[in-house]
Amino acid sequence: LQKEQEDFKWEDRKEEESASEISGRNDLFREILRDEAVARLNELGKVSDADGYLERTFTSPASLRAGNLIRGRMEDAGLRTWVDHLGNLNGQVEGMNASAEALLIGSHLDTVVDAGIFDGSLGIISALSALKVLNVNGTMGKLRRPIEGVSAALAGVLPVTALQISDKSGVTVKDALKENSLEITEENLLQLKYDPGSVWGYIEVHIEQGPVLERLGFPLGVVKGIAGQTRLKGHAGTVPMSMRQDPMAAAAELIVLLESACKNPKDFLSYDGHCNDISLESLSSSLVCTVGERSTWPSASNVIPGQVTFTVDLRAIDDMGCEAFIYELSNQMYKICERRSVSCIIDRKHDANAVVCDSELSSQLKSAAYSALRKMAGDIQDETPALMSGAGHDAMALYHLTKVCPVLLHPQLLGGDISC
Repeated sequence: LQKEQEDFKWEDRKEEESASEISGRNDLFREILRDEAVARLNELGKVSDADGYLERTFTSPASLRAGNLIRGRMEDAGLRTWVDHLGNLNGQVEGMNASAEALLIGSHLDTVVDAGIFDGSLGIISALSALKVLNVNGTMGKLRRPIEGVSAALAGVLPVTALQISDKSGVTVKDALKENSLEITEENLLQLKYDPGSVWGYIEVHIEQGPVLERLGFPLGVVKGIAGQTRLKGHAGTVPMSMRQDPMAAAAELIVLLESACKNPKDFLSYDGHCNDISLESLSSSLVCTVGERSTWPSASNVIPGQVTFTVDLRAIDDMGCEAFIYELSNQMYKICERRSVSCIIDRKHDANAVVCDSELSSQLKSAAYSALRKMAGDIQDETPALMSGAGHDAMALYHLTKVCPVLLHPQLLGGDISC
């Protein structure tokens, strides 16, 4: 936003500010950007559908309460607000030229279960705090381009079939929206898509969900790339029950194989396969694998399971290397199941390619971050780190629409914890 206002400088004022006026202005900015922002993060962190931890899923009662709360905060910051057909809360500042390419900022208001108060909310609150400062000091109208908050639907990456996706209870996205008085059709969904020619870029402030910034001793960094994601669901079930093979033991062996392969992808792929040396090096530094869910049937303590299902989340910066890894992993899994005489099905449930962040936008953000750090900590010798991120930022969805670049903050900067 500072870049957007480079024509407007405090020293250009006809009347020079007194020391007391400057001090008062700085105190006000600190109140908005620090004290008020932290208070609003804590306030939003209490809006949950569960007791004792944060749970705010799409269209849930807590999600709707949070939306109403943030809508008020948007209007307080000077934004025009509206809710679209998909239930997304949007805000806009037109600036000096309403027809100019827009700068998109934002993050997600809903959460995964027990996410921590900063996940998603940090990107929303920090953006609103920055805009409120511009509104308070009377420079909002001097922005050279519109500022807007957006979602994945606006990027045009959601297929119309997304409306029929259901949760574990069988409720579809379309049904959930209808229960909240939001009627959406396939035509409505397609109409939400932005024209790429109307967008200048997308910025998302997000918590770093990892240890790199802490290890480097930096409170913030700029993302240079986002890992691609592939999610698999494996089903291990018995062949004729008279053989009494155990799919639980097979699933356990598969999970141990996954852990070993992900920790040592070079050794795992040391064969005449599809992975070159560059991809192997990238996998060694970026590959992350997680088994996050497991279920059994019939799930009785004294019954050998008839079926075991578990999920695998794979993330890597190199798409080609990740494909080679999945190919070999699948082959090895099928061999284990065959040896144990259990059937095995691997479903590929989700794919998102890795994202390379825009170099120009990244450079501008690194410069702005360095200036902010100098104001906070005085003289610093090292430049702002540029990190590869394994988290699935909203920027991944906007990558198809415009240039993107998330900024990561370490939670110690805000005195809090993040999700594991």
